[in-house]
Amino acid sequence: MKVILATAIQGGFNIMSCGLKWFFSFIITVFIAVGAVLFLVRSHDGPMEILSGGPFQTGELVAASNDWSFLTDHATLEMQTMAPPRSRTMWLAVYDTRLFVIGSYMNSRVGKIWKQWPRQVKENNLAIVRANGRLYELQLIRHNEGKFIGGVLKLFNQIYGQSLSTDSIDSGNTWLFELTGR
Repeated sequence: MKVILATAIQGGFNIMSCGLKWFFSFIITVFIAVGAVLFLVRSHDGPMEILSGGPFQTGELVAASNDWSFLTDHATLEMQTMAPPRSRTMWLAVYDTRLFVIGSYMNSRVGKIWKQWPRQVKENNLAIVRANGRLYELQLIRHNEGKFIGGVLKLFNQIYGQSLSTDSIDSGNTWLFELTGR
């Protein structure tokens, strides 16, 4: 009986150690795969949906516009910051022919990790926007006040189902940027 019990216990440990080996091998494989995807996306021509991409490699460079109304029907645009040279997909709002983007959740834990680009814009506010295959060299101007802010936020709320308010701008939880010619 003791021999059978000892064999059963030893067999249980072998099964458990095989299970742990398989589990850790799976976890390591997942980490390597995620790392490889993130590395490849960073060298990609532009962003891939919600993943930041590398600098733009394609597109026709054209002069910046003073009237962005042609982007009114666009839900997103691709924007590349210069330092570091990364691109991302952004929500946009065209208000009174002016082009705006936002950085939200800036005070949240997730936002402090995920939303690095608005803080990097403090150091270098130059950007390139790609829309309709064209590249526009622009600069990002952060707005904290102005009569137009309420209208811009209302537009973001209508388009994207958000609940942004001037309080979110005042508290620093939402950063509003206008994209203008350099």
